[in-house]
Amino acid sequence: MDKTMIVAGIGSRKGVSREQVLGAINTALGVHDLDIARLDALATGKLKQHEDAIFQAGRQLRRAIIIVGDAELAEAGKRARTHSELSLEATGAPSLSEAAALAAAGPGSRLLGPRIVREAVTCAIAISGDKA
Repeated sequence: MDKTMIVAGIGSRKGVSREQVLGAINTALGVHDLDIARLDALATGKLKQHEDAIFQAGRQLRRAIIIVGDAELAEAGKRARTHSELSLEATGAPSLSEAAALAAAGPGSRLLGPRIVREAVTCAIAISGDKA
């Protein structure tokens, strides 16, 4: 049986807290009726690779953090559901959280819904494609 991969894509303003990141992840998982145990990884773009709160959240959840390159973000962004001019200018993707989740979940992945926004953090949940 193939294991699907579930990824939480994270976008944020600078200087957010670990609690804000965790809150956004929990809210997004709740919207899709998913238990935290189902989450395989967190993902974000290179722009956020120094945002410590995202890494603190990953350590607390004991989940890998996948840093998605700009080209992969831009490509996955073509499948994003949300369009933010700010995100597009900063990352090349219309939604950092959605594009990061899609790219990290791999080819054929899909969003479970549009990103959620909680305080200064966005979170989108993507699931890998059915094909191995």
